[in-house]
Amino acid sequence: MAESPTHSIGWVSRHLGMSVDTLRYYERIGLLPPVLRSASGRRCYGRKDLSRLRFIRRAQAMGFSLDEIAQLLRMREDPLHARDEVRRLTLSKLQETEARLQEITTLRNELQLLVNLCQGTADGCPIVERIDEEQE
Repeated sequence: MAESPTHSIGWVSRHLGMSVDTLRYYERIGLLPPVLRSASGRRCYGRKDLSRLRFIRRAQAMGFSLDEIAQLLRMREDPLHARDEVRRLTLSKLQETEARLQEITTLRNELQLLVNLCQGTADGCPIVERIDEEQE
């Protein structure tokens, strides 16, 4: 039995927290297959469309780029045969995330040091001076 798409683009936008422009963009670039249209030309989203959009939103929250999400969506069609590729892509994303986390930790430590240096000093501003320093 065929699914009857009943959700408007406005409803989907509100329900999933995605802008109407984003929904149209995803369709335009192929992340979302062409959505069924009503006789008047209005987009009608079904259950599969909503599932795909939730997948896209969750993958973005995990830091995957739109190109990577497109790959994941292709792999989603046959996950058993794509398992190694999905694992490789996810491992790469994990390594990127760990590198960013290290950079953020270093930045946090430097900012904390600057805040501490700024307490109780009478001359100059250690924060401005440190930012003004040449980096090697």
